[in-house]
Amino acid sequence: MPLSEITTLAPQHRRPAVFDRYFHLSENHTTVRQELVAGVTTFMTMAYIIVVNPRILSQVGMPAEGVVFATCISSAIATAVMGLYANYPIALAPGMSLNAYFTYSVCLAMHVPWRTALGVVFFSGTLFILITITRIREQIVNGIPDCLKHSTAAGIGVFIAFVGLRTAKLIVANPATFVGLGNFSDREVEAACFGILLTVALVVRKVSGSIVLGILGTTLFGIFRGVAQRPAQFLSMPHPGGTFLQLDLRGAMHLGLWEIVFAFLFVDLFDNIGTLMGVCTQAGFVKEGRIPRVSRILLADGIGTVVGSLTGTSTVTSYIESAAGVAAGARTGLSNLIVAALFLLALLFSPLAAAIPAFATAPALLVVGGLMMQSVSRIDWPDFSEAFPAFVTVVAMPLTFSIATGLSLGVISYTAAKVAGGKFRDVSTVMWLLTILFLVRDVYLATA
Repeated sequence: MPLSEITTLAPQHRRPAVFDRYFHLSENHTTVRQELVAGVTTFMTMAYIIVVNPRILSQVGMPAEGVVFATCISSAIATAVMGLYANYPIALAPGMSLNAYFTYSVCLAMHVPWRTALGVVFFSGTLFILITITRIREQIVNGIPDCLKHSTAAGIGVFIAFVGLRTAKLIVANPATFVGLGNFSDREVEAACFGILLTVALVVRKVSGSIVLGILGTTLFGIFRGVAQRPAQFLSMPHPGGTFLQLDLRGAMHLGLWEIVFAFLFVDLFDNIGTLMGVCTQAGFVKEGRIPRVSRILLADGIGTVVGSLTGTSTVTSYIESAAGVAAGARTGLSNLIVAALFLLALLFSPLAAAIPAFATAPALLVVGGLMMQSVSRIDWPDFSEAFPAFVTVVAMPLTFSIATGLSLGVISYTAAKVAGGKFRDVSTVMWLLTILFLVRDVYLATA
């Protein structure tokens, strides 16, 4: 069943008038309870960032406590902006690919001080806001053809399913075949398999909050099997002083660093677009090929990135884990307020968030990935000029381990297929510009 139809997982309780008016709960066929459960689900699938982001950024000398504070604050603010201003259930947090680029490429490889790199993030966030206000980003999102919108949703589904399988150690590296099957004698693999069966059973039976119950059940099973730890403490407040307002704007204005600003801007722009198209298409938010209020959606990550640079973290972007919340019934920005509140609570209860092992969220990612694959049914497969770019997009995302790269190859193949078929009029101005930009991007990344 499509994610847009999974609204019966929670009973239709009475909707408070204030929430109904502001978030249009009745119009979106949802309830406060449904949004609450979905918000908790989204948070639990992305709570790992509270632990992982500081581990990555601390490798360049950034104080871990400061990064924890910055991660929670920037995620909460950006997610709340998305919920209140755009009324969409799409949560945001520091992007995993972008924190890796910040650490390994900018700070370690280029020897850029982390304070200067934060200044670069600030300028890239400011540019995000400017090109959003001028509606450039909106035109890009709405200019993507339907076949790529649907294939992006499916490609992201395969991508996050692959992430889930890798996190569960069901898929492992293999020197002969690149990937292979994991070891079922590993107790983490056994716990993940238990979680997959539990989550699938709950979803099939349409149990309210099935995905979040699957995560909790897997965590408890892991504790019972000795592969997950009970939290050592329940309350802990990170100190923000090490990273708060530590960015070096003067250093970031150096001419040579503008290519880094471009890289941050470029990677996040299309990674974010891919995530938005995937989640919005699968949730049924796309109307006549367009995402309503898309400029409001895109403003949230710009604001989040600026806040993140001021508090002490890398670029903030939309999270594909939001699809787990959509699968649990999220249809409005009310679920985002739940996610934002939980990020703020995580400042005090970060040991509890850290206690959720990675393999416990893997079943949720696998199940959601399977649900998202249904969007391929909307692709016009008999028309090969539509089918081939869609196929490339679906395959490239997991194989290149990049949403942005999968989208770029899909766009390039779409233009090439249409031109080869003599269908020049099917290629819009936006698609021609995107094709050129993606070619430049791929060449730049290949020579960088």
